[in-house]
Amino acid sequence: MELLLLGVGLAIALFTGINNGGCNIGGAFGPAVGSGTLPYAGAGVLMAGSVILGGLLLGPFVVDTLGHRLVDIDHMTLGTGTAILLFTGIGILFGNLRGVSVSTSETAVGAIAGLGLAVEALHWETLGVIISWWLISPLIALLVSAAIGRYWYWAIRGRLQLHATAPKRGIAKVLIVVVACYMGFAAGASNVANAVAPLVGSEHLTMTAGVLLGGLAMGIGGFVFGRRTMRTVGEEITDLSLEGALITMTIASTMITLLSYAGIPVSLAVTATSCVIGLGWGRAQGNGKNNHNNGANARFSRRATVRIILTWTGSPIIAFVPAYLFFRAGVLLGLL
Repeated sequence: MELLLLGVGLAIALFTGINNGGCNIGGAFGPAVGSGTLPYAGAGVLMAGSVILGGLLLGPFVVDTLGHRLVDIDHMTLGTGTAILLFTGIGILFGNLRGVSVSTSETAVGAIAGLGLAVEALHWETLGVIISWWLISPLIALLVSAAIGRYWYWAIRGRLQLHATAPKRGIAKVLIVVVACYMGFAAGASNVANAVAPLVGSEHLTMTAGVLLGGLAMGIGGFVFGRRTMRTVGEEITDLSLEGALITMTIASTMITLLSYAGIPVSLAVTATSCVIGLGWGRAQGNGKNNHNNGANARFSRRATVRIILTWTGSPIIAFVPAYLFFRAGVLLGLL
């Protein structure tokens, strides 16, 4: 029975990791593929390598937080870990159905918090620190990107001159690839934990094995779903411009890398989207000042922003509520 349950847990972990990779490769390598700098296969190889590197170097810090520091270790068993992965998947599905890239980190924390509250073993201080950074990191990303969009975007764009359909300068191609790999690294550092932390916490996977499993799954996801997601993002990035994409990717990746080192599970998707919103708002505000009347105001949609924020808020709750009810029922029935 235990082997069967472990098999189910590993299957769910692989599924989560593959979906993570499929989502992240579009944001990371879409600009590189869309500009003609990299072919799809090359982007898939670089994505797999950068994700695994990020997972190995920084992923263990986040795995330790989710697997050991959020709930008393005695309650992180193979059964509860498998259920947590399932409820995390439900939260991600909620976001996918709404067409919003939600945070697997936030949904994973929501599911684990549901277990902790149900069995009265939740570490509230750790949860408080995590939630604080959920609020702080998008705000910082928004403000920094907005400032760049309003005051320095056009100067940066004029200096880099990457906005041609297919940049031919060698330095432009190198910059695009380096930033793409940097974002892949950040994705691995932050998101590998979401697929394997419960199994590592239950001690059915070692830290190294779990990180490798999650990283490889994300790499596979990049190959499986990469062509579709990179094409979509590459086409959308044309409106944002390569310069805008590189600015938002660099800001988001730096924040996630630093927070992963601190063991804080924060969403790359939420942070990157906050950067895009901030840059769009900043460009809209500075449009008249810079005399670039090219429709920048149309790039900031209040309705879309509200929908995204509501989905971000809802996804961890969607994971938390059924997880809490499920584990609480287990407590009342004497199963936990």
